[in-house]
Amino acid sequence: MSLKKTLVLITLILVIDQVLKIYIKTHYTIQESTHVFGWFQLLFVENDGMAWGAKLSDFLPFISDRTAKLILTLFRIIALTGIGYWLYSSISHKRSRILILALALIFAGALGNIIDSVFYGVIFNDSYSQIATFMPKDGGYDSLFYGKVVDMLHFPIWKGYLPEWIPFYGGKYFTFFEPVFNFADMAISSGVGMLIFFNRRAFSNH
Repeated sequence: MSLKKTLVLITLILVIDQVLKIYIKTHYTIQESTHVFGWFQLLFVENDGMAWGAKLSDFLPFISDRTAKLILTLFRIIALTGIGYWLYSSISHKRSRILILALALIFAGALGNIIDSVFYGVIFNDSYSQIATFMPKDGGYDSLFYGKVVDMLHFPIWKGYLPEWIPFYGGKYFTFFEPVFNFADMAISSGVGMLIFFNRRAFSNH
C-alpha cells in the first residue's frame, strides 16, 4: 500500500470524522438525540477522558482532573507520533498491506480525537443548554489542550430489566449496547481488530 493511498485514506477518515463532529457540536445540545433508524441513534455527549468515559484521575486520585486531562492529551500526541513513525516505516519497507491499513486506521482515528482534545475547547463554546458556536466572539469553553472529544454514535440494541436470577445485576435496568462513540473510535477499533484477528498476515514480510 503506497504512501499516497495511505494519506488519502487518513484524510478521508479525518474529514468524515470532523465533519460529523462539527455538525453535531453546532446543531445539538448535550444529551440531545435523534432516532435515525432501527437501533441507531445520534446522541451528543462529550468525553473528557479515556475510553468509556474513564479519567486518568480516577486511577491516580492524587492529581487534579485538569492535570490528568493535560497528561492524557500529551500522552496521546506522543503515542500518535510513535504510530506515525511505525506506519511510515512499514510503508517504506513494504510491509504487508493489512499492517499498513490497520496502522493507517489507528493513526487517523487517534488524530481525529486529538484534534478535539487540543482545539475544540478554543474554537467552540460549551453545549450545555445551548447549541455551540464555531469561533465564538467571547472565546471557547476552555484553553488549548483541554478540549472534550465529541461522541454521537449510539446503538442501544436492547433495554430492559435483567432477570432476577442473574448474579449481581439481576433485577437492574440494563442497556446493551450503552457506550456512545464516534467515527474516529470506529477507525481505531477496526485497526486494532485487524491486528488481532489477522496477526500472522499483518506481520508477515510477504
